[in-house]
Amino acid sequence: MIVRVSMAQGEVARMAREGFGDFVKAVVDAEQGIMAIGGDLHADMEAVLREQCGSANERLWGINIYPAKSGSERIEFDSMINLKPASGNRSRGVEDAAVREGIERIVKALTPE
Repeated sequence: MIVRVSMAQGEVARMAREGFGDFVKAVVDAEQGIMAIGGDLHADMEAVLREQCGSANERLWGINIYPAKSGSERIEFDSMINLKPASGNRSRGVEDAAVREGIERIVKALTPE
């Protein structure tokens, strides 16, 4: 599912329960302010955003959302698609604090707690 506007409250929790149990995978386009959510693999959602939305690979970041948690524990920055050595990101996390903050703002706007 591609999310461009705020999801209904509780929708992320429902998706988590039906998927992995306590979390849902998502890929955020930090430039366009959109995300794909609910896929089995971050790589699949990354491909959907590139193909359907024209997203640039260097602006796509894989995360896990834990709807039962709040604050800094709600988003986990851990995905193989985050390995972008050519862009300076050499881990599965998101090393740039400004990019992390931007992702957090997007997720908060699109997935109300």
